Amino acid sequence: MFSDLWALEMLLAAFAGGAFGASIGALPSFSLAGLFVIIGELYKLAARTAGIDVLPIDITGSIGFGVVLGPHIAFGGGAAALAYAAKRGHLETDFDYHQAKEVTRGLGSKPDVLAVGGVFGVVGYWIATLSTSISAPVDPVALGVVGSALIHRAALGYSLVGARPGQWFDMSPYDRAGETMTDGGATTVEPWLPYQFRWPDVLMLGLVMGVLGGYIAYLTASPFLAFGLSVVALIFLIAGVAEIPVTHHMTLPASTAVLALIGASSGQLTPTMVMGSIPLGIALVVGGGFGIVGALFGELLQRIFYAHAETHLDPPAASIVVTSFLIALLVMVGVLPSSVWIPLP
Repeated sequence: MFSDLWALEMLLAAFAGGAFGASIGALPSFSLAGLFVIIGELYKLAARTAGIDVLPIDITGSIGFGVVLGPHIAFGGGAAALAYAAKRGHLETDFDYHQAKEVTRGLGSKPDVLAVGGVFGVVGYWIATLSTSISAPVDPVALGVVGSALIHRAALGYSLVGARPGQWFDMSPYDRAGETMTDGGATTVEPWLPYQFRWPDVLMLGLVMGVLGGYIAYLTASPFLAFGLSVVALIFLIAGVAEIPVTHHMTLPASTAVLALIGASSGQLTPTMVMGSIPLGIALVVGGGFGIVGALFGELLQRIFYAHAETHLDPPAASIVVTSFLIALLVMVGVLPSSVWIPLP
């Protein structure tokens, strides 16, 4: 795998993937990734139902999470290019927050903007590939998204967190004003989702989406299908539909934790195996619990890395880094029998 870090073909593809994400926009590219994840997971399910063990292509891994649309490449490249475009004054928008957070917009065809997207597509590729090569016990794609965002902030002269430690969790200016608010011209409090940041709301959403993620995993033996559905739903957010929640950091750990109870890798799992191994009630409870954990970490990390900062560092990706590590840790200490798809050292 270390040789893949310098494989010229993969670097060129990752550059193109990052530039593509910049061109159409970080979040639109992610929604396309979710679509291909759904296609790939349904393809696997149909093949296994038909008794086919070897597939000609892994659509989920090669396209949805690969150099074409992988979030560490296309989304990360798009977010970095947006930060660059904002710094250069290329953006003209009435967006309420810092312009470098408007990940729903595309950036067109400016060569310098696309080049920045391409460079950070390579950065995300390197981070995820290195993480996989050393078997780091986290989601390599999510780690690539987070690492790329921290690097683009440092490289382009943005603050890494945007607030002093004592202010990280302070959302009270927004609560008091009900809108973005500048404190002395130094700190702007911008909740990642204004309708999804209060703790009771986040907890309830995490419970509901975790139960659904656990249920879908129980029926399909797929750790990624519920994730794909959550991501595709973001199309409505891009379209401007009001108060669409972001939930993939809830459904992914929920689905993964349920399947981790089985003691088999994702390539071995079948719906019959899952349904014959654990009761549905256990799957729903475990899914709900891990959905809550994913939701709470998403909110915690948005308060540290997003709300006071100037560019988009993705709270769901940061949450998935934590929850994937938590599941791997539970496997390493013997609480769970399998990490499913999460690498283990």
